[in-house]
Amino acid sequence: QVQLVESGGGLVQAGGSLRLSCTASGRTFSRYFMGWFRQAPGKEREFVAAVSWATGNTYYTDSVKGQFTISRDNAKNSVYLQMNSLKPEDTAVYYCAADPLPFYGDYTRALDYHYWGQGTQVTVSS
Repeated sequence: QVQLVESGGGLVQAGGSLRLSCTASGRTFSRYFMGWFRQAPGKEREFVAAVSWATGNTYYTDSVKGQFTISRDNAKNSVYLQMNSLKPEDTAVYYCAADPLPFYGDYTRALDYHYWGQGTQVTVSS
Protein backbone atom coordinates (compact mmCIF):
# COMPACT_ATOMS: atom_id res chain seq x y z
CA GLN A 1 0.00 0.00 0.00
CA VAL A 2 1.11 3.53 -0.75
CA GLN A 3 -0.24 6.76 0.69
CA LEU A 4 -0.32 9.88 -1.46
CA VAL A 5 -0.18 13.28 0.23
CA GLU A 6 -1.30 16.32 -1.77
CA SER A 7 -0.79 20.02 -1.22
CA GLY A 8 -0.98 23.31 -3.10
CA GLY A 9 -4.69 23.82 -3.59
CA GLY A 10 -6.43 27.04 -2.70
CA LEU A 11 -8.34 30.05 -3.93
CA VAL A 12 -6.97 31.93 -6.91
CA GLN A 13 -8.25 34.62 -9.26
CA ALA A 14 -8.91 33.83 -12.90
CA GLY A 15 -5.69 34.04 -14.88
CA GLY A 16 -3.59 33.07 -11.89
CA SER A 17 -1.48 29.99 -11.24
CA LEU A 18 -1.21 27.16 -8.74
CA ARG A 19 1.27 24.33 -8.34
CA LEU A 20 -0.08 21.10 -6.88
CA SER A 21 2.27 18.60 -5.26
CA CYS A 22 1.86 14.90 -4.56
CA THR A 23 4.35 13.03 -2.39
CA ALA A 24 4.42 9.32 -1.60
CA SER A 25 4.45 8.02 1.95
CA GLY A 26 5.96 4.60 2.56
CA ARG A 27 7.05 3.92 -1.01
CA THR A 28 8.74 5.65 -3.91
CA PHE A 29 7.18 6.50 -7.27
CA SER A 30 10.04 4.93 -9.22
CA ARG A 31 7.93 2.13 -10.66
CA TYR A 32 4.51 3.80 -10.83
CA PHE A 33 2.30 5.40 -13.40
CA MET A 34 1.00 8.70 -11.98
CA GLY A 35 -2.13 10.63 -12.83
CA TRP A 36 -4.03 13.75 -11.85
CA PHE A 37 -7.83 13.74 -11.87
CA ARG A 38 -10.39 16.35 -10.90
CA GLN A 39 -14.00 16.31 -9.82
CA ALA A 40 -16.36 19.27 -9.83
CA PRO A 41 -19.56 19.26 -7.73
CA GLY A 42 -22.18 17.02 -9.31
CA LYS A 43 -19.75 15.80 -12.00
CA GLU A 44 -17.87 12.57 -12.63
CA ARG A 45 -14.19 12.37 -11.80
CA GLU A 46 -12.28 13.24 -14.98
CA PHE A 47 -8.75 12.69 -16.20
CA VAL A 48 -6.43 15.72 -16.32
CA ALA A 49 -2.82 14.59 -16.84
CA ALA A 50 -0.52 11.60 -16.35
CA VAL A 51 3.15 10.65 -16.45
CA SER A 52 4.98 7.34 -16.57
CA TRP A 53 7.77 7.41 -13.98
CA ALA A 54 9.79 4.91 -15.99
CA THR A 55 9.72 6.66 -19.38
CA GLY A 56 8.81 10.26 -18.55
CA ASN A 57 6.07 10.22 -21.18
CA THR A 58 3.29 12.67 -20.38
CA TYR A 59 -0.36 12.72 -21.32
CA TYR A 60 -3.02 15.43 -21.09
CA THR A 61 -6.70 15.84 -21.67
CA ASP A 62 -7.29 18.22 -24.58
CA SER A 63 -8.83 20.95 -22.44
CA VAL A 64 -5.62 21.58 -20.45
CA LYS A 65 -2.93 21.15 -23.13
CA GLY A 66 -0.67 24.18 -23.08
CA GLN A 67 -2.16 25.29 -19.77
CA PHE A 68 -1.18 22.56 -17.29
CA THR A 69 2.16 20.77 -16.99
CA ILE A 70 2.79 17.52 -15.13
CA SER A 71 6.31 16.83 -13.89
CA ARG A 72 8.23 14.62 -11.49
CA ASP A 73 11.22 14.89 -9.16
CA ASN A 74 12.97 11.61 -8.40
CA ALA A 75 15.02 12.99 -5.51
CA LYS A 76 11.96 14.38 -3.73
CA ASN A 77 9.74 11.44 -4.69
CA SER A 78 7.11 13.91 -5.83
CA VAL A 79 4.89 14.63 -8.80
CA TYR A 80 3.60 18.11 -9.62
CA LEU A 81 0.85 19.74 -11.59
CA GLN A 82 1.64 23.30 -12.64
CA MET A 83 -1.61 25.05 -13.51
CA ASN A 84 -1.42 28.36 -15.36
CA SER A 85 -4.04 30.71 -16.80
CA LEU A 86 -6.65 29.25 -14.51
CA LYS A 87 -10.30 29.65 -15.43
CA PRO A 88 -13.46 29.28 -13.31
CA GLU A 89 -14.23 26.01 -15.08
CA ASP A 90 -11.01 24.59 -13.60
CA THR A 91 -12.63 24.74 -10.16
CA ALA A 92 -12.70 21.21 -8.70
CA VAL A 93 -11.21 18.87 -6.16
CA TYR A 94 -7.94 17.63 -7.65
CA TYR A 95 -6.70 14.12 -6.88
CA CYS A 96 -3.32 12.48 -7.28
CA ALA A 97 -3.47 8.82 -8.31
CA ALA A 98 -0.94 6.03 -8.84
CA ASP A 99 -0.79 2.52 -10.23
CA PRO A 100 2.17 0.12 -10.26
CA LEU A 101 4.14 -0.41 -13.47
CA PRO A 102 3.76 -2.08 -15.86
CA PHE A 103 0.53 -0.19 -16.44
CA TYR A 104 -1.80 -2.01 -18.81
CA GLY A 105 -4.93 -0.01 -18.12
CA ASP A 106 -6.43 3.12 -19.63
CA TYR A 107 -4.67 6.12 -18.08
CA THR A 108 -7.85 8.20 -18.47
CA ARG A 109 -9.90 5.74 -16.41
CA ALA A 110 -10.01 6.41 -12.68
CA LEU A 111 -10.88 2.81 -11.85
CA ASP A 112 -7.56 1.65 -13.31
CA TYR A 113 -5.59 3.43 -10.54
CA HIS A 114 -5.26 1.63 -7.22
CA TYR A 115 -3.91 4.42 -5.00
CA TRP A 116 -5.37 7.87 -4.41
CA GLY A 117 -4.64 10.99 -2.46
CA GLN A 118 -7.20 12.74 -0.29
CA GLY A 119 -7.84 15.48 -2.83
CA THR A 120 -7.12 19.19 -2.68
CA GLN A 121 -9.64 21.92 -3.45
CA VAL A 122 -8.89 24.36 -6.25
CA THR A 123 -11.26 27.32 -6.54
CA VAL A 124 -10.89 29.88 -9.33
CA SER A 125 -12.84 33.11 -8.93
CA SER A 126 -14.04 35.29 -11.80
